[in-house]
Amino acid sequence: METDAKKTAVIFKAFCDENRIKILQLLQSGEKCACRLLEEMNITQPTLSHHMKILCDSGIVTGRKEGKWMHYSISSEGVGYAAQCFKELTTVNGESGNNSCCMK
Repeated sequence: METDAKKTAVIFKAFCDENRIKILQLLQSGEKCACRLLEEMNITQPTLSHHMKILCDSGIVTGRKEGKWMHYSISSEGVGYAAQCFKELTTVNGESGNNSCCMK
């Protein structure tokens, strides 16, 4: 798998906010209704919507509508892709040779 820089940036943006981390921690126990997340997070509905859009756009979280409420859960497929991106970005290629651009 070769990582797409733009898609990878969207994924890691999802992890770069304290509120989104708290949302992910709440979703670890399973699917939650937006109303439950609002109660637990003590944030406004527009703020929750903003964070959920970022999490859903990243693929880490999925949402489904039931009546007037959205229900959110962690996407195992999205998490797997994010983990693979992280692994690829942090794996040192075993290329040998002088990669220095400076002359000695």
